[in-house]
Amino acid sequence: MINSEDFTNRLKKLMEHHQLSASTFADKVGVQRSSISHILSGRNKPSLDFILKVTSEFKDVDIHWLLKGKGVFPKVAVSKENTTSSTPSLFNGNSENVGKKIQRIVVFYSDGTFDEYQK
Repeated sequence: MINSEDFTNRLKKLMEHHQLSASTFADKVGVQRSSISHILSGRNKPSLDFILKVTSEFKDVDIHWLLKGKGVFPKVAVSKENTTSSTPSLFNGNSENVGKKIQRIVVFYSDGTFDEYQK
């Protein structure tokens, strides 16, 4: 179970970091403005759908940090330049797997972060 007050403080920190009002934040995440108001006031607890929308829209938010305060905010993002320079040569195909090609590789780390490599 998440602590609603701590969660609200982390949500406020996220909005301050991105310099967003509650209504702008709601629009950006794709939820009703009243939903944000109710969560910030402690009236309602955030739904899983809300949490996923936040972490999908804001790539610098780690879900573990948002829910439990574990980890850091903003999380360190991997730039596109770094991923393309370190992309393994697995995407080039391989003669023994004719017709099969790797499209994407995702590496998950124990701190909740991940790196994604795409062709």
